[in-house]
Amino acid sequence: MAWECEIDGCGSVFDDVEAAIIHQATEHERPECKVCGTIVPDGYLAIRHAFNEHSRAEYVRAYGASSEEVREREELLEEIESVADMELIANQLTR
Repeated sequence: MAWECEIDGCGSVFDDVEAAIIHQATEHERPECKVCGTIVPDGYLAIRHAFNEHSRAEYVRAYGASSEEVREREELLEEIESVADMELIANQLTR
């Protein structure tokens, strides 16, 4: 399965999800979380931060997200976490 970076229309395609996440974290600007102000890597890691560190209600209020958008992100998190080697990603990002 190919993984595409959709940040700001980037369109870069990767053979594995780990490469896509590392790309998002290293090649794109790091946004500030609208809930707590923490600077986080963009893409998957930003979504993971928002959903693991904050309630769904906080996310909806801060980002103006609809229930459909929340479901899409939850499904994306599940899909990625079912296949991603998070240890590999962490090791690559802490080098």
